[in-house]
Amino acid sequence: MSRTGFINARLVDPASGRYEFGNLLVEDGIITDLGSRLFADAIPDGIEIVDCRGQVLCPGLIDMRVFTGEPGAEHRETLRTASLAAAAGGVTTFIVMPNTNPVIDDVALVDYIERRARDTGIVHIHPMAALTKGLGGREMTEIGLLKEAGAVAFTDGDRSLNDALIMRRALSYAAHFDALIVQHAEVPELSHGVMNESELAGRLGLSGIPAVAETIMIERDLRLLELTGGRYHVSQVSCAASVDVIAAAKKRGLKVTCGVSAAHLSLNENDVQSYRTFFKISPPLRSEDDRRALVAGLAEGTIDVVVSSHDPQDAEAKRHPFAQASYGAIGLETLIASCLSLVHNGEITLQRLLGALTHVPSDLLGLGTGRLAVGLPADLVLIDIGASWIVQADGLRSISKNTPFDDRRLQGRVLRTVVGGRTVYTQD
Repeated sequence: MSRTGFINARLVDPASGRYEFGNLLVEDGIITDLGSRLFADAIPDGIEIVDCRGQVLCPGLIDMRVFTGEPGAEHRETLRTASLAAAAGGVTTFIVMPNTNPVIDDVALVDYIERRARDTGIVHIHPMAALTKGLGGREMTEIGLLKEAGAVAFTDGDRSLNDALIMRRALSYAAHFDALIVQHAEVPELSHGVMNESELAGRLGLSGIPAVAETIMIERDLRLLELTGGRYHVSQVSCAASVDVIAAAKKRGLKVTCGVSAAHLSLNENDVQSYRTFFKISPPLRSEDDRRALVAGLAEGTIDVVVSSHDPQDAEAKRHPFAQASYGAIGLETLIASCLSLVHNGEITLQRLLGALTHVPSDLLGLGTGRLAVGLPADLVLIDIGASWIVQADGLRSISKNTPFDDRRLQGRVLRTVVGGRTVYTQD
């Protein structure tokens, strides 16, 4: 039997409200005891000891929105390199989007992702399956069969399902399986720009995407949700109006949830002024007022989860004028560090932030993890929330290097990541 004791830790478990200094015991990959009284008398022999030195020990992070290049575009990212980046960022579970080649729209592809995840053996990986065949937006996939095969939710990834009839059918059909429908909320006809529609876009000479393109799609889908029942999740919100619409829907009792990316919590449209294409993401970075509304929405619970929206793009895809460059930025390795600025600034509590990265996404996806609790797998992350470091793109583990945080100083760093009791990352 392997036994590891994590001592002198600040145990933080948002699901239970635990916040105390204490110790945690892992036996054969399972948490078997924890708390301030553990090892109060003495540490038994035969236990490997990890001294946490007062740093935060919390459940491993769960990232609900990760794009990879495998299968079909492994030059951008493989499941293995994404796993290495995830481990370095404290992410012990991530969910891959179906935007691959071929698309994850049948049982064989779901099985492929799960087998490759087991072969990689670093962190847990689960697929979201395509909501429509080939991501074409015209014909639903076999939701029941795909869920049975292991798909944790259904989405067309970075494409909106624009057909209202198909969305109505999908919500209605998915309700029979308690399957989660995930939408990239954007009206395509209003989304031909490259940055947020604003006075700044006009000065920069760049075409704009209005925030209303997102809000209209959410409002439409919520009406369909009210009609059909089921569970609906907005993958990312980016503006104040969308937060207000979702808050109102929650008050009406609709089963709606939403996420926000770490980039949208930390950056705004002013970052685009440099024309650096690493800031070209979808949905676009909005105004500072919108960013503040997103932070407030997360703090009060209207926004449920935080995601990296990790979307690796090769150098050639980004080495173009801003208008022609591909959308996307990597974010697995900087996920927690970029968000901790909100804690340091007093805009959100550490418990709320970590909850949006652990037990809340776990509950949405039915994973049964994201907690420090006896009997659960020891998926853990040790974080020095005060450590300062400068992001160097070349030092990140992703194959692609398109991080919007390049050369930025962040405060908060992952020291150790543990998956099933096995250490998969330690800071050099």
